[in-house]
Amino acid sequence: MYIFTILIKIIGIIAITILGLWYYTHMLQLSSYQFQGYFRFLGSIQSKLGLHVGAAFSLVLAPFFLANEMWVLYVVFDILAIVFIVLTSLLYIPKPAKKKFVVTDRVKRLFVTYGILLAILLCVSVLVNKSSKYGSVICVVIWAVYVCLFPLFTALANLINLPIEKRINKYFIDDAKRMLREHPGLRIIGITGSYGKTSVKYYLTTLLSEGFSVLMTPESYNTPMGIVRTIREHLKPTHQIFVCEMGARHLHDIKEITDIVHPDDGILTSIGYQHLETFHSLDNIISTKYELLDAVDEKLKAEGGKNDGTEKHLKFVNGDNEIIKSHMKYSDAITYGISDGNDYQAKDIKVTSAGTTFTVTSPKGETAEYTTRLVGRHNVENIVGAIAAANSFGIPMSKLKMAVRRLQPVPHRLELNKHGNVSILDDAYNSNPNGAKVALETLALFEDSVKILVTPGMVELGAKEDEYNKEFGKQAAAVCDYIILVGDKNSASIKAGAEEAGFDPERLFVKHTLNEATALMYEIDAGREKVILLENDLPDNYS
Repeated sequence: MYIFTILIKIIGIIAITILGLWYYTHMLQLSSYQFQGYFRFLGSIQSKLGLHVGAAFSLVLAPFFLANEMWVLYVVFDILAIVFIVLTSLLYIPKPAKKKFVVTDRVKRLFVTYGILLAILLCVSVLVNKSSKYGSVICVVIWAVYVCLFPLFTALANLINLPIEKRINKYFIDDAKRMLREHPGLRIIGITGSYGKTSVKYYLTTLLSEGFSVLMTPESYNTPMGIVRTIREHLKPTHQIFVCEMGARHLHDIKEITDIVHPDDGILTSIGYQHLETFHSLDNIISTKYELLDAVDEKLKAEGGKNDGTEKHLKFVNGDNEIIKSHMKYSDAITYGISDGNDYQAKDIKVTSAGTTFTVTSPKGETAEYTTRLVGRHNVENIVGAIAAANSFGIPMSKLKMAVRRLQPVPHRLELNKHGNVSILDDAYNSNPNGAKVALETLALFEDSVKILVTPGMVELGAKEDEYNKEFGKQAAAVCDYIILVGDKNSASIKAGAEEAGFDPERLFVKHTLNEATALMYEIDAGREKVILLENDLPDNYS
């Protein structure tokens, strides 16, 4: 019986190791291999960590009671150890993921390191067992500590591999820099912002394609290594322009990218309260976002100082963004937006079921009317930013009309999809206070429809997370007929805000998973056409 229970424990620990390392490496990958994001995730799974602690203590206490011939307690804790180990291993049985685990070369190197660490642990256990009177007890303690601290095993391997990863990354970065140097005629346009940067990237690429051969960073490849990969795998000698989206979650992240690509021009789409958990303050966000325009200005000065009107080294900013307006750093920046006073201004905005029409006026007094099937003030704002840049780079405004008409919705960024009498506004990619407000404003445009919000709320807002989610609840109450909240993380704050604003509690629901919420949103018998806003879909490391 004693041997049998030992075998069960060993098999259980092996199962935890195999399944658990797969799970935690996936979560590390979703955290961009950053320790801060990974440890934040660990802080959110206390039930899993509690099982590890329970298994570890049971493993240690069972042989202690056996050595002291306390048979009842030994049996109790031996059974507890088996139960905890089995339950822990069951937790890591793979489930369908929103973002699949990609077994990259970096992941393979991590698993090699896991193997080396485990081999060391096994060797130490064998040596201790043979050389010490209490070897077997010490071995149990070693493996109990391993089980207890198992989620940190992935972090340890990541730490050990950091010097290797830095050397590999440096090789790829240097190779990308070499490719850019060998392409001196390439014009590099950087785009950054708290929100809107991906939309402007797609729109600008479509517009510039009217006159140039354009390469853009695909999907959300907006990190240093994502951009490097784009250059190394997709840049061709025929490309004339590289539209480069630049993302940031930490102070100086943009500078890290500009030091690689050295942009000729820059577009700052917005500054807002996003990723406060990692930026820590609005000042850090502002400083980091402006690093793009700082790099453009440095390049301008290095080539002669002030812009001489030759349409190079241009800086574009969203003149409607309040934080940019109050922290305007460059007087030579070209502004765009809907408000009066912008260099490129959209006026006469009309929204119909077929889309949106608007007129844009340029600094030179040119005027052109545009039509797009996209809806929402934010889309007009982003399109005007793309028009401003494309026109400044030499494409006549009249020539951009057909390109604007062809613009497609950016996936998961207020993308409108119709399913019978149900319209889905898919804004699942991300969410921030301004983006959530804009999404609700877009939902409000559907006046004759039943409006349903499905959301897990906003994350990575640091100490202000509850405050912003509560405000989001108040804003939703003014627009929505039904609210469906997903998960427990921010539901209480959103619910409190909605009910404080007078929203009917009978029309507010909290579901544990997105699948449950999705089923409910289709089940609601509205009696009219429904428009459902999917606002944010948290990745697996937030669930």
